[in-house]
Amino acid sequence: MMLAFPLFLCSLLGIAGLFALKEWESRRDRVVFPALRRAMDAHTLRLVELLAALQADIEKLPPEIAHASRLAVHESALAAASLLRFLSVQAHALADLVSHKHAFKRRAPRSEFLKKVIEHKNGGGERNE
Repeated sequence: MMLAFPLFLCSLLGIAGLFALKEWESRRDRVVFPALRRAMDAHTLRLVELLAALQADIEKLPPEIAHASRLAVHESALAAASLLRFLSVQAHALADLVSHKHAFKRRAPRSEFLKKVIEHKNGGGERNE
């Protein structure tokens, strides 16, 4: 904010000065620094042409940005999936390392209670009706 206000004030005074110079020139029918004026007019015309070409290029920019962002999201999703797969494998390796069994194998339960629960879930329990 400390820089914006003085910059705005200088710009405003510069524009007001240019309008005052133009008014003074039109009253006196005289042009101040004609060679400089012609050079500045030539630079201004080149700038206008450059801005027109830039506007045409900017109109092409949104579809290119959309395509690039789609590619970036796709690549980041693939990288995240690869990282998560790697972490999953490492988590299983760590679990095997710290486990006293080292290789989990499913077997029948030894507990009578668990055997009855499994039998009941499988529909093997008899009902007295």
